Formats: sequence, C-alpha cells, structure tokens
Amino acid sequence: MAALEGMRILDMTQYEAGTSCTQALAWMGADVVKIEAPGRGDPGRGLNGNAEYFVVWNSNKRSVAIDLKSEKGRELFLELLPKFDVFVENYGPGVIEKLDLTYDVMRSCKPDIIYARLKGFGVEGPWSDYKCYDMVAQAAAGAFSITGEADGPPMRPGPTMGDAGTGVQMALAISAAYIQKLRTGKGQYIELSMQEAMTYYLRTATSGGRFGERPAGRSGNGGGPYSNLYPCLGDGPNDYVFVMAVTAKMAQALLQTVGYVDESADNEEQSPAEQRKLLSEKITAWTRTRTKYDAMRELAEAGVPVSAVLTTQDLYTNRHLVERGFVREVDHPVHGAIKLLGWPVKMSESDVPVEPAPQLGEHTSDVLSAELGLSNEEIEGLVRSAVVSA
Repeated sequence: MAALEGMRILDMTQYEAGTSCTQALAWMGADVVKIEAPGRGDPGRGLNGNAEYFVVWNSNKRSVAIDLKSEKGRELFLELLPKFDVFVENYGPGVIEKLDLTYDVMRSCKPDIIYARLKGFGVEGPWSDYKCYDMVAQAAAGAFSITGEADGPPMRPGPTMGDAGTGVQMALAISAAYIQKLRTGKGQYIELSMQEAMTYYLRTATSGGRFGERPAGRSGNGGGPYSNLYPCLGDGPNDYVFVMAVTAKMAQALLQTVGYVDESADNEEQSPAEQRKLLSEKITAWTRTRTKYDAMRELAEAGVPVSAVLTTQDLYTNRHLVERGFVREVDHPVHGAIKLLGWPVKMSESDVPVEPAPQLGEHTSDVLSAELGLSNEEIEGLVRSAVVSA
C-alpha cells in the first residue's frame, strides 16, 4: 500500500506553495481533490489551462470545479467536507474569510478536520495583510542578502524555495497532524508563514552571526580555492564544475589530482593571498583542459566533492537520474508523452505511480456522484446553472 493511503485532502491551493504541499502528499498516496473555480481554475494553469508550470506541480490529483462564490457551490463544498481529513489553502489575505470558509465554519461541519493555511507573512502580525510570492518571502527571510558577489548588490536566488520549500514543510506538518489524529481522534489548525519557513533554509548562514548580532555576508561562488566554481572545456555558459574540498584529506586529493605542488614553505615571501591565487590558477588551468563531466569524474573518483554545473534541461537526460528512476514518463492528454522529475523520496514499502495533472473539472462528476450520491441528471443541472463544470 502507499504510505498515506486513506488520507483524503480537499485542496484549495494555487500557484506553487500550496500545490507543492498537496502534490508531495499525493506522491505518498494521499487522495487529493483539487477544488478549482469553473472556467479558469488555478491561476497556475495559464491561458490554455495546461501550462507546463501547472502540469509539473499538480500530478496525482483530481480536479473538481465548483463556484464557491455561489450559495449552492459553497453548500456542495461543505457537503463534501465530512468525507475528507484535511483542508489546505494558500489564497491571498482575506479570501477565505470572504468565502466564509474559516476554521470555525469547517469545524462545525467536521469537528476533526485538519485545517492548513499557508500565508506569505502568516495570519497575524503587522505584515499579515501584505501579499506575498516566492521571491518576496525569500527577500523577507534574508536569502537575497546572502546571494551575490561580495562587492555587488543582493541577488535573487534561483530555486523557488519560498514556495516549494514552504510547501514541503506544510506537508510534514499535515502528516504529523494526521498521525496525531489517528491517535487522539482530534483535528487541528495549522498555519505556516512563508517568511518564517524560508528562514529554516538560512540557519547555516545565520550560524555565523553570533545569534543575530551581525548579518551574514555575500561570497559569490567562492570560499577560497578549495571551495569554488571553475571553468571547463567548452564555450557554453554552464561549462563549469563546483569543487567543495572541506577537509584536509579532500584538499590533498584535489592538489594531487590537478598536479599542484605546494612551494609556499620554500618561498616565505609569498603572502597567503598570493598562494591562494596561484592554487586557483593551477586548478583553473587543469579544469580548462577537460569537459565538466570529465573533470567531475576525475575529481570525484579521487575523493573530492564536486559536480558539473547541470542545466535544468540536463536533468531530464542525466544518466544518473535516469538510471535511478527519478525521471518519469507519463501521457498527458494535451502535451502527449512527457517527462516529469519524480518525487525524491524512496520508500521500500510505498510506491505511487506518477499520474498526469488533471484537466479542469475532469473529476467533478465522479467525485459528486461517489461522495454525495448525485445522479447524472442532478450533476447536469448543476453544470447548466454554472455551479460546477465537468
């Protein structure tokens, strides 16, 4: 069986922070029913309803399209609620309150509901009404301040950790709440601030600031010659390797592999800075004669932590990831045969096949029929009145 088989989730999420949470739970076996607005759905779908952005974040879910702004649509949603264990939302400030779908309202319908909310700055505090997206959360958490060159401005980080990093933390919290519910029979309210979630990924950076007495700085790609980015053979913008030799044994292996002879003891006039510069030049001269994959292989086999700089395109054909089964192939009704990067967690007793992201309202009829016992005629009437789309 899948690890989370039996967990049932009503998913009212959009874009990435919430959808990454519910996708992670779906990939471990939870039944996730995504509630979307008829006609447009999750804004992440884009204009054609099947944007690649939506497809990569919403696999293994079912889509039910209900107009929650209508009285009948809200009524249908609340009738569905008792059939599920978890409710998740990451709408903007005040949206859930306008829909009158607060924790108190839902708890009155299902006392043991696990009610989870992801917000940019949380639901209380001076910034709680401010709107937030991934990079806003990263800026607010300090990630920009430690990214970039030492003498340059703060820089936007590449990964969307503000969204997906928050989502995975919420998935962990929901899983914990579900275990607690199985033991006690009680649901609970969960709230997670994207700003606060992001600080978890900056703990190493903050650990050099004497517990908040001074800020961490920017160091670009380098931490000295033993931990740095080096150019390789080729003219591409990503023909580089990153070396991170953090112990004396690793450093010695690096020196031996590139053929560097430390002559500093014989030349006392050389400053430490000059010695570091000479070593960096020697490593660079060595890497420039090799492709990034050859440089990686030689250094890694010598015991040096290193990686070629892979592009996002490289991930889909990388021999290592492919042989590990991380790259999955699925048939999408619009895009056809596509490759998706899988869920990174491997569990010996839980395996969930990857399924394509749903079409808007694809499962409306199935869910309303199975959960509420509505007939085809009743569902067709709801479609005609624009309460749902199917």
